[in-house]
Amino acid sequence: MSIYKILLADDEIALRFLLTETLSDEGYAISEVEDGQQAMEQLQKETYDLIILDYMMPERTGVEVCDWLRHSDNANRDIPVILLTAKALDKDKEKAKAAGVTTYIVKPFSPLQLIDTVGQLLQR
Repeated sequence: MSIYKILLADDEIALRFLLTETLSDEGYAISEVEDGQQAMEQLQKETYDLIILDYMMPERTGVEVCDWLRHSDNANRDIPVILLTAKALDKDKEKAKAAGVTTYIVKPFSPLQLIDTVGQLLQR
């Protein structure tokens, strides 16, 4: 069985730590970055199986990163993207959908919900 590689981009260090620990315990290899610009740079260097982006980050939002990715010729262009956000308004969901976000998870969420969502997306 190959180890799935996940890019996690979130500016909250405590949440990044929790998610990295949770997903690592499930056997996933996690790369962490703290803002949208770093996420874009990392996506140009390495290939991943899944991306988890926070909506509100410095430099670039998760939606901007996803939109850039979907319209690029990047090797990660077609992989699943999970957007984590406290923004639960329909207009925010529409923006995310238009940018090519695969799944939207509203904060606060349970780590088990994230594990289930990651598992489902990687089984596709």
